[in-house]
Amino acid sequence: MTATFRLIDSGVRDGRLQIAETAALIELHAAGQLPDLVRFLRFPPTVLIGRHQIMESEVHVERCRAEGVGLVRRVTGGGAIYLDEGQVGWELVFDRRRLPRPSLSDYARDICGAVALGLSEAFGIDARFRPRNDIEVGGRKISGTGGYFSGNTLVYQGTVLVDMDAARMTRLINIPAAKLARHGAAMAESRVITLKDLLGAAPAVAQVQQAVLGGLRTGLGIEVASEGQQAQWTDLTRRLHDEEFGTDAFVFGDAPTKGENVLEGVRETAGGTVRTLLRLEGARGHRHIREIVLTGDFFITPPRTIYDLEAALRGAAVEDAGAAIEAHFARASIDMLSVSKDDFRDAVLVAIAGDPA
Repeated sequence: MTATFRLIDSGVRDGRLQIAETAALIELHAAGQLPDLVRFLRFPPTVLIGRHQIMESEVHVERCRAEGVGLVRRVTGGGAIYLDEGQVGWELVFDRRRLPRPSLSDYARDICGAVALGLSEAFGIDARFRPRNDIEVGGRKISGTGGYFSGNTLVYQGTVLVDMDAARMTRLINIPAAKLARHGAAMAESRVITLKDLLGAAPAVAQVQQAVLGGLRTGLGIEVASEGQQAQWTDLTRRLHDEEFGTDAFVFGDAPTKGENVLEGVRETAGGTVRTLLRLEGARGHRHIREIVLTGDFFITPPRTIYDLEAALRGAAVEDAGAAIEAHFARASIDMLSVSKDDFRDAVLVAIAGDPA
């Protein structure tokens, strides 16, 4: 079955503006004002964190500022990444009824598989999908991906590592040793690989884009029609940038950090990390959750799930927290790519267990 998507190439732009444009395209598509689309985008030197991460915990912020590296928060989940002009970003925004799949994991498998096929055929390499959301060559990541649903609109994003400074990436991002160990890598540089590494020279951006499009065409039956940039989403992009995605309030958030009266609980899994930071109040035997933030490199849809869960737990008695988490996931329509409800429950209960009162 063939589906025609609009093709957009946003080129190299400020990272926060690129994220605002993604949000604008999702909003307009969900409102029925844009067709299904494939978009290419690139970044100047930028560190992007996942939607549910804490910037200060994941990134060496002052080092980034000293080196003129942008600091950005994505609309999708996942972990912190470093991007520059040597990476090619790609994203799909489409009605999931057009390409129906049972779950986000199924979309990850099929979309990543299609892109891996395109890269393999174009460049003579053996790129393969690795659950839950990577594309690898010889066990080393050449593309990280992720996405979520907004109603029937699905956004799914990825990057192709064409040529990058892996040493700079490790200098700017705080990559936990546990995460590297999950992938059998002692250093972040040995976890990733680029097309330049594989081919001896970096291919042109246009070649990489055509490889991705070729894979989507062969693997998913997606054809593209280029209509060029239009002003249809420009004003909305600018407004979303100025009011939300371009602001430090969005990028850095207002999460409690480690310190006095802040309890932390961490759940490390094969698919990612769930971290809880919380404050309790009340007399001994009558303790309640005053503040709570759930963070990590997980993918969950809809994204508001985490904010709704945090709201449900504020004010909850500590002895009721586990049941409240179970009830939240039981009544909500939630899809997770890399963690489970039990991981959230365990992270919260570990934090509570550290209460000296």
